[in-house]
Order: sequence, then C-alpha cells, then structure tokens
Amino acid sequence: MTRAREIDVLVVGLGPAGARAAAVAAQSGYVVLAIDRKHAPGKPVQCAEFVPALIGQETDGLNAVTRQVIEAMTTSVEGAPPDVTEDFRGRMIDREAFDRHLADLAGRAGAECRFATRLVSLDAHGEARLDDGTRLRPRLIIGADGPRSPVGRAVGRVNHALVETRQITVPLTRPCKTTNIFLSTEIRGGYAWLFPKAEIANLGVGVSPTARATLKPLLDRLHHALCDEGRVGAEILGHTGGAIPVGGMLDAVAALGEMPVLLAGDAAGLSNPVTGAGIASAVISGGLAGDAASAWLGGDGSALADYATELDDIFGVALRRALSRRCEILQSFEQGGQPSPARLRHGWIAYPEYWAA
Repeated sequence: MTRAREIDVLVVGLGPAGARAAAVAAQSGYVVLAIDRKHAPGKPVQCAEFVPALIGQETDGLNAVTRQVIEAMTTSVEGAPPDVTEDFRGRMIDREAFDRHLADLAGRAGAECRFATRLVSLDAHGEARLDDGTRLRPRLIIGADGPRSPVGRAVGRVNHALVETRQITVPLTRPCKTTNIFLSTEIRGGYAWLFPKAEIANLGVGVSPTARATLKPLLDRLHHALCDEGRVGAEILGHTGGAIPVGGMLDAVAALGEMPVLLAGDAAGLSNPVTGAGIASAVISGGLAGDAASAWLGGDGSALADYATELDDIFGVALRRALSRRCEILQSFEQGGQPSPARLRHGWIAYPEYWAA
C-alpha cells in the first residue's frame, strides 16, 4: 500500500467557511489541501443569497457579486398588513459567483483546491481517504462541510436539529428594495420569504423536518397569492432547497487521536436558529479557523481553545437567544396548541419583543 501523503491542513468543504479557512492557512505558508464534493464552487445554490451589510468587512470583492442592495425588511404575520423594519440593510448576492470568488482567493493564496472530490473516511488517528484513492495524513483538519458534516460526525459533533427548505426563483413584476418575511402557524418551525434580486426574486419556505410534506403546497400557495397581487410572475426560473442547522452552536474543537479537528460554518452549527442566516458566520468562522490552525501549527498550544472562546464571544449570545425563541415557538405546537400572532412576533428578529430579556 502506498504511503499516505503528509500535509499540514486538510479542509473539507469549499463553501464560504472552507474557502476562507484554506486561504488564511495557506497565506501563513502551510501546505493546505481543500476538497469539496461539488463539481464547481457554489453549484447548486442552496440558500436565499441575502447577507448583512457588515459582511463587507470580512471579505474583499463583495461589490462584484452583489446583485441588489437591500434597505429594509417587511414582516407579515398571519396575512396581516406587513410591518416595516427600516434600515435593515444588506445585500442580495450571486452565491455561485461569491463561492467561486472565495475559492479563487484560496487558490491564489497557495491552497490546493479540488472539486468533485469526496471524503470517504477518517480513521481514529486522523488519516483521511478520498474517493480517488488518495490517502492523506494531515496535521490538522478543518471541517467546513455543511449541516450534515461527515467530519463533525467522525468526532461526535452532529447537528440534530435541522430545518428543511424549498425555494423557487421567480420574476419580479416591480422593483422591490426590502426582504419580505411571512410568519404563520401553517409554516411549522420556520417561515416563508421573498428576497428580491434585481429583476428576479428568491421565494422560499422553511419548516421543521416533521412538516416537510407541507413545503410544496405552502410554497405553491404563496406563489399563487403573490401572483394574484401582481408582485411576481407565474414562471418558475429555478428550484433549490436544502437543510439548515437550527440547534445552536456545537463544540467546534475536537480530535481524532492526537490530531486536532476544527469545525466552522454550518458544520459548527453557526446558522441562526430563527432566521437560518449563515453566510456571514461561515466567512467569519472560516477565517478564525484558518488563523487558529496556523497558530497551532506554529507552536501556539492555546490556539485551539482560543478559537472556541472567540466563536462563543462573537456568536454565543445571539445564537442562544435565537435558540430560546425558536424553542418557545415549537413548545406551543408540542403542547397541542398553536403560537399566537403575538408569540410569532416575539420569535422574530424584526420585533422589539424578540430582543427583550
């Protein structure tokens, strides 16, 4: 049997978290191999493509992939007239172009990036085997491989709470500068959205896995209603969907034998349990994971613990609040009832009640 190739860092996943981690570690001069089972960056797109305005501080080149600036948010509860949250700024991006840009940056930094490459196994000592037969012995692994992370599973870190989503792309019939949120007890464990992207929009629904069968009828009904209102066209330009982790942050530092494993992005449970937003936290955590890997490889024995601490400092309070609000909504269903409109408002970020102690 051929000897396993020795490298410094193996990054599994080349979405925003993995690409950012690979770039940072490679910039420090380490031998980095980053893999992704997708055949090309960002394809297929599996998100609503909205990012908050502050993400521009974390990555260069955002203007080139921005398709529309968002100025505010509207929220409709049980079909009532929408409430407007002013100055809720962000961007609608081309997620495929964004992921391609970040992967290009990782490659230019010196990371070896391989697409259409799948991790087959990780043994108890951290030796990795890829689907092309390659065997690797990294000094450290970064798992940035999504909500059902094989790397996370190998170290006992699993996202048990997920939301299932279904999304279509439709034409917009008139300009729209706000994200549009629809809350209803019919949308169990989630919400519906219309996010404008210039002449088109992403229209989607997310629900708890137990309500997955309702996704298509809920989305069809919303699409028809918005067509009747003259807001969107009937043509469906594309379909997508996927899972979002909504159980809160996992312990992002683990080990296989003596080899450290760091988790970032969705693999670390960093998506918001209420909104499902995860692109910004993926970019931030990926950069921090790359920094921690570089520091540890350079002899800083506290770097891994510092990574866990920094994740909690940045995301902990917000994720714990969101998880608490989500659990309050779900508890209403579990007790045999339904959350009231007031409870739905209490559980959504646009309302002051959400932020109350």
